[in-house]
Amino acid sequence: MAPSHNAHVLVASNRGPVSYEVQDDGSLKPKRGGGGLVSGLSAIGPEADALWVCSALSDGDREAVRQGVGEDGVRMLPIPADVHADAYNGIANSVLWFVHHLLYQTPLEPSFDAEFRRQWASYETYNRAFAEALAQEAAEGAAVLVQDYHLCLVPGMLRELRPDLRIAHFSHTPWAPVEYFRMLPDDIRAQLVWGMLGADRLGFLTWRWAFGFMACANEIDAERIQVYSPVPSEPKSIEHTATGVPPLRTTWIGVHGLGADAEFLRARSHEADVEERIVALREEIGAGRKTIVRVDRTELSKNIVRGLHAYRRLLESRPEWRERVVHVAFAYPSRQDLAVYRDYTAEVQRVAQEINDTFGTPGWTPVLLNLKDDFARSLAAYRLADVALVNPIRDGMNLVAKEVPVVSDEGCALVLSREAGAYEELGEDAIVVNPYDVEQTAAALHEALTMPAHERAERAKRLAAAATALPPAQWFLDQLNALKALNG
Repeated sequence: MAPSHNAHVLVASNRGPVSYEVQDDGSLKPKRGGGGLVSGLSAIGPEADALWVCSALSDGDREAVRQGVGEDGVRMLPIPADVHADAYNGIANSVLWFVHHLLYQTPLEPSFDAEFRRQWASYETYNRAFAEALAQEAAEGAAVLVQDYHLCLVPGMLRELRPDLRIAHFSHTPWAPVEYFRMLPDDIRAQLVWGMLGADRLGFLTWRWAFGFMACANEIDAERIQVYSPVPSEPKSIEHTATGVPPLRTTWIGVHGLGADAEFLRARSHEADVEERIVALREEIGAGRKTIVRVDRTELSKNIVRGLHAYRRLLESRPEWRERVVHVAFAYPSRQDLAVYRDYTAEVQRVAQEINDTFGTPGWTPVLLNLKDDFARSLAAYRLADVALVNPIRDGMNLVAKEVPVVSDEGCALVLSREAGAYEELGEDAIVVNPYDVEQTAAALHEALTMPAHERAERAKRLAAAATALPPAQWFLDQLNALKALNG
C-alpha cells in the first residue's frame, strides 16, 4: 500500500491527545490531554513530521471527523460506535484486561461463546482500521509506535500492508502468566501473539511482564517461534517465521519503566487551586491527625475494597489509632458503562460508610471518600500524605506510587503491593505487602504510621529519585530511538 502522507513518526492509540465536545450553539470545543505520549511527541519537535492516529470516541469526536475539523498531526478514525463498543468494552476491557490482571472468577467466567466470537470480529475490524490508516499515512521506512492491549493485532496487520515500516508495540499493562493466558481459546492466543510479533520491537514496563509475554509466545508454536533469553545483561529477542520456512524475522524485547514527571508535579502541586484544597482537606481531617492517602480509579485491579478492609482491621486491632488517623481515599469512577464496575464502585462506598458508621465520632470521620475526579484535590492529598497506600492486585506500573513521594511535603511512607510494576523500582524503600493479605496490610499501615520522621523522609527521597528516573518525555524518546536503531 503506497503512502498518501509523509509522516515519519506515527503513534497509534485508542485515545488521542485531543477530544471534542459539542457546545450548545453546535460549535466544537477541543480539550487537550496529557501524559507520556503527549510529552514525548512534543519533545521530538515539529520537524519530526509526526502523526497521532486514534479513535473518535465521543459524539463530539465523530462530529469533528464529519466536519473535517481537527488538529495538525492528529487523525481520528470514525470507527462505528457499535464496533468500537464491542472491541473496547467487549474484548479489550472485559477479556484482555481481565486476563492480564488475573481478575476472572474462574468457576463462573470466562465463557467464550458465540457472543465472544462476534465481539472478537469487531476487535479485528477495529485493529484493521488502525493498520490501514497507519499504512496510508506513513512515509517510506517510518517509525510506528503502537500502544497497548487495545491494538495487539495492529503490528501483524500493518507488517503485511507495509513491510518497509519500523514497528513497535508497547504494553502499558502486565502480561498474563502462561497458565492464565491459556484460558483464551487456542486460536485467539495464537492470533494475539502473532499480531504482536509483527513488531520489530516490543516494549514492556518491567522485565516480569516482558518475560510473561516471551513464555506465552514460546508455547504457541515451538517450531516457528524461538525465544532467546540469555543472561540478564544481554538483549532479549524472539525469532519467528509465520510461514514455517526461513527467513526468520526477529522481534526485539525492551523494558521502559515509565516514571513520574517531577518538574510538572512539583510546580502544579503548588498552584492556587491546590493550596485552596489543602486548606479544605486539613479542616476535614482535623488538627494533629495522620493521613493514609490513596488515589485510584474504581478499577477492579486497584484493590480498593481490600485496602478499606485493611484500614478497618487497623482500627480494630490498634485502637490507639482511633481519632488519630484519617484514610483519605479518592476512588474516581471508571468504566461505569460496565455493570461489574458499577457494582464495585457501590461496594467501595458501602465499605467506607460501614467503617464510618462503626468507628466514627462527632469530631472524626475515619474515611474521607471522594468519588469525583479532581486532580487538584488529589495533589493536595499527595502533599498531606503521611502514608501512601498502593495495593493493586496487579498493575503494569502504578504511577500513584511514584507520584506521592515526589509531591508529599514532609515525605511519606509507601505501602506497596508486590504485584505492582512499580515494586521492581521502589520495593527496597517501600513497605511491601501481598495485596490479598488484609492482616499483613493492616500491620504494614501501622508500621508506616509509626515510622520515625527522619527515616520516612530519607526513604521518600530515595523513592522520589527512583520514581523520576525515566520521566515521560524521555520514556517515549528512548523507545523511539531504540526502534530507529534497529535499522541503523
